[in-house]
Amino acid sequence: MTKPRVVIVGAGFAGYHAAKTLSRLARGRAEIVVLNSTDYFLYLPLLPEVAAGVVEPRRISVPLTGTLDGVRVLIGEADHVDLQNRWVGFTQPEGDRNRIAYDRLVLAVGSVNKLLPIPGVTEYAHGFRGLPEALYLHDHVIRQIELAEQTDDPAEQQARATFVVVGAGYTGTEVAAHGQLFTDELVSQRPRLKIRPKWMLLDVAPRVLPELDQRMSETADRVLRRRGVDVRMGTSVAVATADGVTLTDGDYVPTCTLVWCVGVRPDPFVAELGLRTERGRLVVDEYLSVPGFPEVYACGDAAAVPDLARPGQICTMTAQHAQRQGKLAAHNIAASYGQGRRRPYKHHDLGWVVDLGGRDAAANPLKVSLSGLPAKAVTRGYHLLAMPGNRIRVGADWMLDAALPRPAVQLGLVPANAVPLESSSPEVAVRAR
Repeated sequence: MTKPRVVIVGAGFAGYHAAKTLSRLARGRAEIVVLNSTDYFLYLPLLPEVAAGVVEPRRISVPLTGTLDGVRVLIGEADHVDLQNRWVGFTQPEGDRNRIAYDRLVLAVGSVNKLLPIPGVTEYAHGFRGLPEALYLHDHVIRQIELAEQTDDPAEQQARATFVVVGAGYTGTEVAAHGQLFTDELVSQRPRLKIRPKWMLLDVAPRVLPELDQRMSETADRVLRRRGVDVRMGTSVAVATADGVTLTDGDYVPTCTLVWCVGVRPDPFVAELGLRTERGRLVVDEYLSVPGFPEVYACGDAAAVPDLARPGQICTMTAQHAQRQGKLAAHNIAASYGQGRRRPYKHHDLGWVVDLGGRDAAANPLKVSLSGLPAKAVTRGYHLLAMPGNRIRVGADWMLDAALPRPAVQLGLVPANAVPLESSSPEVAVRAR
């Protein structure tokens, strides 16, 4: 008899770990298929280190083939789900249309950049959700420092050496922290350039890392300000142009760099399914199953998973939740085939880590607040444990960066117009693009 088929749409934190767990639990009992836009899982937390040249881009790109034993990988863009007839339609990389039938479906399509109706943002800002954007920012920052060195106009020098980051959550804080160190090093190699690069971190929130513990926020704020980052809370961009940004407090900042890190929203593909949503996320029960369609599961940023630790609320959109939910979806699918019993999603917060570059970090493992080198050790240890592959290569990059000067050259891989904010795609559990 033909084996039942489980189709997993998306290979980010939720989709990848659902496939990996299910390949172990249902080996030989079901055919497992992953449909994704790329042939790799992207470890998003280390993107700021890729942009700063600390870690090579392939280090955080874990191949799907070879790490997901017994899993069939399809590269393509999911564009339709027929819930009644149980098939997923998708477009392959060269434009061919295809479809695949399923017995069980896991929707782990992730999230995309959150856009706000601010004039000029979609034209002049760059998101930070995927590998192309990190590579672009790496090249762009080096290019601006090189062009600043070549001009004799002080105003142009300062504009090119000014970098504005909007959003003081995880990503924005780490981008600004690593960015200031990176550009300081670039300028130190250019004696002719007499100005110091200026990084600005903006957010309408009252403090840096507003979603985290107050002490972690204070640690990050202190490190940023000590390095010279211009941290402005309660402030954002009102208008963006090719030559600079006007802030909500009325200040005008000449700059050639605007990095958009204000957060994420569920992939619009979720809204096209015709199912009930909450805050743009697909409504599921505590077992991650879609009401009315017990063969369909959703997890990660695309799913509004009830937070049993906070009755009446849904889980936040974090990689930790996505990874745990992906594993649970696999367990519950295996249970639907008679292996074990299904379980509700319950989580226990074990703490958070934020890498601030150099020797600095903020962490609160098991609610113990740490900073400096102890936090750095915990942060890097956590990342190595959380990565599903390439651990030795990442560790080697960290050691090389600590011991040797960082290469500062443009890679020339991504032209500026290849990653506009409006169309930039996420790499975390994204449907194929």
